[in-house]
Amino acid sequence: MNNELNSIGLNKKPSDTTVVVAMSGGVDSSTVAGMMKKDGFKVIGITLKLYDDGKEVAESKQCCSGQDIMDAKRVAHKLGIEHKILYYQNKFKQGVIDNFVDSYLKGETPIPCVQCNQTVKFKDLFEVSKDLKADALITGHYVKSVTSGNETNMYRAIDENRDQSYFLFNTTRDQLNYLRFPLGGMLKDETREIAKKLELNVANKPDSQDICFVPSGDYTSVIQKFRPDSFKKGNIKDLNGKVIGVHDGIINFTIGQRKGIKVSDKDALYVIKIDAEKNEIIVGPREKLGKKMIFLNRLNLLSDKKDFEKEILVKVRSTGKLLKAKINFKNNNEAYVELEIPEDGISPGQACVFYSKDSLGFKVLGGGWISN
Repeated sequence: MNNELNSIGLNKKPSDTTVVVAMSGGVDSSTVAGMMKKDGFKVIGITLKLYDDGKEVAESKQCCSGQDIMDAKRVAHKLGIEHKILYYQNKFKQGVIDNFVDSYLKGETPIPCVQCNQTVKFKDLFEVSKDLKADALITGHYVKSVTSGNETNMYRAIDENRDQSYFLFNTTRDQLNYLRFPLGGMLKDETREIAKKLELNVANKPDSQDICFVPSGDYTSVIQKFRPDSFKKGNIKDLNGKVIGVHDGIINFTIGQRKGIKVSDKDALYVIKIDAEKNEIIVGPREKLGKKMIFLNRLNLLSDKKDFEKEILVKVRSTGKLLKAKINFKNNNEAYVELEIPEDGISPGQACVFYSKDSLGFKVLGGGWISN
């Protein structure tokens, strides 16, 4: 037995180590596949076909479309690695798209990327990788994984502008111990440089920007396609319960929204609450948006509760900053989060992710779904 750990923290020679690399066809996952091959690992690339993309989707800047599958195949051929395509359209429709539509109809603001990671990407791909007798599943996500003994912990990426830890809070402990994220300690520019040195055809490929099944960010068209009866008119009310306007469907609104309310007032109005049961939008001034207390359900904890006795920081949206907070656990599935300073635009359907700082960086402790 070799006593030295290989580059992914396993006590095996790279030549005796099989890894599955999730290859989306973009520069990040392609570079990771190249890095693993260069390090001497046995690499199997797997690309997921997640939806049936039409012309308008295939031409937009998204991942997992037909063009991306071709790009992944070209990269695998260039690297000389085995490549498989898994057809998961039905799983993706049930686990991600249906959830996305249902969430909007409940007056929430969903995060399909978390659902995708939680279901097809890590749950199903995890099982496939195990069936292939792979020693690890490698992805191109920008999060840092630190392995000590048999346990791997997740940290924010060094490149904070690229950090994707918020989207991975729902990873299970078993999955995390099996996953590796080689890009977490690198900047995006460094990734592209490696891709160029490896002469990969995707080295200068633009990053995906949209939700993969939402062409040009137009989520209402997706809901129109799957639930055409969901655009019901309803009342817009002020904080006193007075009807001040009419909307064309609650799915057109998100908490904190200012534009598109189409109700005039002497002061700017913001969406304060969405009442799906009554099909109502409640609006008010900006100062009513701030919240200090958040209720979470469906918790996923990656650390013991004793770790929450330290200073805790939370993120309540993917683009948000870290906020000081206290976590009060109601039980193993629910918690109240008390923010030190009120935060605007906190919306049900979004995630609240927990972090603590140590010598290695910002460690992900888990998180939960914002319920109110």
